[in-house]
Amino acid sequence: MKNNFSDRFINAIESLAAIFVGLVALNIFLNVLLRKIFSTSIPDSYDFGRMLLGILIFWGIAATSYRGGHITVDLVWTAATPRIRRAIDIFATLVLLFVVIVQTTMLFDKVRGTYNDRVLTYDMNIPTWPFYAVAWAGDVCAVLLIAIRTWRLMFNPESLEHGTESSESQENHG
Repeated sequence: MKNNFSDRFINAIESLAAIFVGLVALNIFLNVLLRKIFSTSIPDSYDFGRMLLGILIFWGIAATSYRGGHITVDLVWTAATPRIRRAIDIFATLVLLFVVIVQTTMLFDKVRGTYNDRVLTYDMNIPTWPFYAVAWAGDVCAVLLIAIRTWRLMFNPESLEHGTESSESQENHG
């Protein structure tokens, strides 16, 4: 498969999601280490952990939305013909796209609200809106990836990478 712009974009989103997993783990590890060995903690580590976890969730949504690697129940899909399977996949992806667009709009309101209200962290009084903005950017990426997936499902289904549960099932049953 050639490595075009959308594929590089998808890989970059997945890499960023992995980096956020590492940051959350590092924050937890350092905080536990500092508490146990030095009886101290990182200032605002709770706030950072909470906001990093939110960022991780939204970037994780972006990473799993394109690959279709999330948990699915596909009893009807498995029993369907390949043409109906594709229609189910397109419908489900369009519903997901709509839901994530609404979610992204609501999250932008949260970013704007924390910016306008000048919400700060507890210990160091760091503005929280940039953390919400990074989470929102992950949601925007999820919308873009779901749109790419929808386009490919509708007009170029063979361009979707093999290895997802859906494509493996199609190969085995179709």
